Amino acid sequence: MFRHNVSARRIAAYIRRGGLIAYPTESCYGLGCAPDNRSAVLRLLGLKKRPQRKGLILIASHYHQIARYLQPLNVAQQLQLQEAGVQAITYLMPARHSAPRWLRGAHDTLAVRLTAHPFARQLCRSANSALVSTSANRSGQRPTRTYAQCQRLFGRKVWVLPGHVGMRKKPSTIRAWADGQIIRS
Repeated sequence: MFRHNVSARRIAAYIRRGGLIAYPTESCYGLGCAPDNRSAVLRLLGLKKRPQRKGLILIASHYHQIARYLQPLNVAQQLQLQEAGVQAITYLMPARHSAPRWLRGAHDTLAVRLTAHPFARQLCRSANSALVSTSANRSGQRPTRTYAQCQRLFGRKVWVLPGHVGMRKKPSTIRAWADGQIIRS
């Protein structure tokens, strides 16, 4: 799945060491890192010029990669979350008290999506972890959609992975888990 002879193990090791990556997602390039690496998350927020209080989205390929951040879900709820990923729906879900503030921001919820994008799914599988996933841009600017745009924007501060952005024109829909209310469409 990964191109240009870059091994999945090499990318996963880079992420675990605190590296920042840019990678294709459903609608744009995403900017990501290991969610438990506070230093990496703070560097990512600095690059985006995004306030920590806003919180971040985590993507995963499977529920078990995000389970430790969230209040427990039953099997039916886990299936609902999986099905929502196919539609690029991100849910604001009740977070465990132990979920890091650098991910939740000023909230008691955490934004999560089980991504259906093949490249992003493979990244999560290779890292055997959820990944921070925010649009690869400066806050308030348009998200990047190409490898070249990411290279120009971030230079050597981010490892930009080549790949194809999905067909969606808009970022993921964000819904409240409790009542399904649309927060961002």
